[in-house]
Amino acid sequence: MSDETNAQAPKEAWSRHKKLERNVALLGVFALLAVTVGGIIEIAPLFWIDNTIEKVDGMRPYTPLEQAGRDIYVREGCYVCHSQMIRPFRDEVERYGHYSLAAESMYDHPFQWGSKRTGPDLARVGGRYSDEWHQQHLRNPEAVVPESVMPQYPFLAENDLKAGDMKAELTALYRVGVPYTKADIDKANDDLAAQAGMGGDPADLQKRYPKSQVRDFDGNPDRLTEMDALIAYLQMLGTLVDTNSAKAQEDLAKEHGR
Repeated sequence: MSDETNAQAPKEAWSRHKKLERNVALLGVFALLAVTVGGIIEIAPLFWIDNTIEKVDGMRPYTPLEQAGRDIYVREGCYVCHSQMIRPFRDEVERYGHYSLAAESMYDHPFQWGSKRTGPDLARVGGRYSDEWHQQHLRNPEAVVPESVMPQYPFLAENDLKAGDMKAELTALYRVGVPYTKADIDKANDDLAAQAGMGGDPADLQKRYPKSQVRDFDGNPDRLTEMDALIAYLQMLGTLVDTNSAKAQEDLAKEHGR
């Protein structure tokens, strides 16, 4: 008797499930219910979290010159062939360095993670090569990397930097959450020249923007060019965060079970 009961139980369960599958309206209701419950579980906790990105020591907004260089990077479509996202895989970490942290993109509008690597990842290119190497590479990539298919950009050294009113750009970025101070915005245009060694107050700039690099980037101290801005941006990438400190924070988080 018990054997017959056990044999009938799966049949009865399948029969009930078959009714659900064959009734479109009923199936739709249960599917909507499942999606609703799953969505609430996934989304609701975010309303009680101030920031989903864990802050890392060292991150700061871009200087006006770095931001101008980033604008040129986007204008010339560099993101089409270069990513800025080192994935946590052994081959990538050994080639490019510590994998990218979410906090390193927190002030990017838009982010430059990329989706294709015709050229290498640039997330930690800062300080890896000299300014002179970047100058030559931008003018004639094949001169330093014979197998390169990168276009030539000699005009960047010929074009004076026309960044416009950097106060307006920093104000716009501030409105979308980049924490520029009033002093940063008021001194934006002076800071642009100061970082390239063409006036202003470099000491004050470096006080407000830690780890900012002040010098002539394009090899021509008499002009402020688009190449100055782009190289300033490239030389900053990956230099702000102490990755050893980030690793220590990750290890501590694991110990606490987060």
